[in-house]
Amino acid sequence: MDIKDIRIETERLILRPPNADDFAAWAAFQANEATMTYLGGVKSQAESWRDLCAMVGAWHVRGYAMFSLILKDSNLWIGRIGPWYPDGWPGTEVGWGVAPEYAGKGYALEAAVASMNYAVETLGWSDICHTIDPENLASIKLAERVGSTNRGPTKLPAPYQDARVDDWGQSREQWLENRKQFQ
Repeated sequence: MDIKDIRIETERLILRPPNADDFAAWAAFQANEATMTYLGGVKSQAESWRDLCAMVGAWHVRGYAMFSLILKDSNLWIGRIGPWYPDGWPGTEVGWGVAPEYAGKGYALEAAVASMNYAVETLGWSDICHTIDPENLASIKLAERVGSTNRGPTKLPAPYQDARVDDWGQSREQWLENRKQFQ
């Protein structure tokens, strides 16, 4: 399947591979200090371009990566969410990040459920993790909401090797049970 054909629709959202049209919103997201507190720190325009290209490239190299999160009613880019497994990562992750003006509206939960279903059903993952800083209470709350539990500290590869993160997650079987609350 061509990655241009990959598209998941939820009640309010479209999840699709990122593309160049997302760059302005992507760069604004990565320039926001509050947003990037637990996502590697604020990025310059040039760093944001490289990060977007790395995500697009991962779609081509691995066949998956995070989705751009698009509001159905306005076609606005509001974040990135989905499967992520770069070289050296501690596990097959479903990660998330929503622009602050769209936080607290249930978009991350809606997209996390769709992404976890995609990871299990389409990618065949047997385990899903979320690497979360212990101080990132909003992300912990979302992990708990989807049924993940804290499995203890883990390490990220360079350049994030000094980040404090816990491995939140669940098995495929646990997700198949936990997702019933969202059906």
